[in-house]
Amino acid sequence: MSLDFPAYALSEEHAALRESVRALAEEQIAPYAAEVDESARFPQEAHDALVKADLNAVHIPEQYGGAGADAIATVIVIEEVARVCASSSLIPAVNKLGTVPLLLSGSEELKQRFLPPVASGAAMFSYALSEPEAGSDAAAMKTKAVRDGDNFVLNGTKRWITNAGVSQYYTVMAVTNPGTGADGISAFVVDKDDEGFTFGAPEHKLGIKGSPTRELYFDNCVIPASRMIGAEGSGFKTALATLDHTRITIAAQALGIARGALDYAIGYVKERRQFGKPIAEFQGLQFMLADMGMKIEAARQMTYAAAAKSERAMNGQREADFTFISSACKCFASDIAMEVTTDAVQLLGGYGYVHDYPVERMMRDAKITQIYEGTNQIQRMVMARQLLT
Repeated sequence: MSLDFPAYALSEEHAALRESVRALAEEQIAPYAAEVDESARFPQEAHDALVKADLNAVHIPEQYGGAGADAIATVIVIEEVARVCASSSLIPAVNKLGTVPLLLSGSEELKQRFLPPVASGAAMFSYALSEPEAGSDAAAMKTKAVRDGDNFVLNGTKRWITNAGVSQYYTVMAVTNPGTGADGISAFVVDKDDEGFTFGAPEHKLGIKGSPTRELYFDNCVIPASRMIGAEGSGFKTALATLDHTRITIAAQALGIARGALDYAIGYVKERRQFGKPIAEFQGLQFMLADMGMKIEAARQMTYAAAAKSERAMNGQREADFTFISSACKCFASDIAMEVTTDAVQLLGGYGYVHDYPVERMMRDAKITQIYEGTNQIQRMVMARQLLT
């Protein structure tokens, strides 16, 4: 497999988008970020601001009421929102995660029915793959969907579902042909109001506290067979294809968290004085800042290159190294986010360790980017498999 990751320079339109999203995030999202984290509540102010600006699901094509933004623009939106509030960045990120299966494999009827409400902000869309005994080994899922005439009856549990309870719609993977492994898994759209579909209590988490994470319970939940996404037995292939695209959004989130931490640390070291001068004048701290900035820029270049490949793949031009760079940018950017936010806490010293300053929140938020949508250990397995193919 050849690897070709050219440096990516933003177009004027993308640069203008960054400026507008940054202004919105700083003015309408950042003021609530600390309180959202402290009270572990959904960032409704961010949701409303993003919907008003048509930034809540920018990836949805224009024919379904969306902005029709490309994958790079979607990355920019998520990155800039995550720079001030990681929880809020999961609004556009998870809307993409939940709807990409429809865009890849769904019927025109499903797209026309479920994408416009998400584009308008009337609904959100989550993604349900993981289970209590099927995390990294997602193909070992036990949730079943049994055909009953023109319907399917779902029974089982999904775990670690982002924005659960807030989202109206859910892409749910379930076993329709037991004993056939990944080839026996199908994908469905489940509505929050479907009878037999309920939620567990919100998880108490280390970070991204403003984004609810809950279990999904299916107890003889009946849904129309027409809500199957793609052909029966194609669900796991759709799930993996989806993650190729959406791991890049996690890289964007990690990138934004890291950049937010660096920006705050830079402002702090310019103002903080010790030994008669700003601590920004000490070479040891300058080297830390230089390394942080260098690694963030490397992660950005990889993430934008992956987003460009994602856009081409969505348009039928999938490249051989797409899966590799998708895993690579998610793995690299999230590792960098954890490293940079930890260094930002160090640069602030004792102040970095308390809630009064945002870098400790950013450090806590960064950790999940190394775990969800495939742990970084799984990403390394994926990359190695691609290299050895």
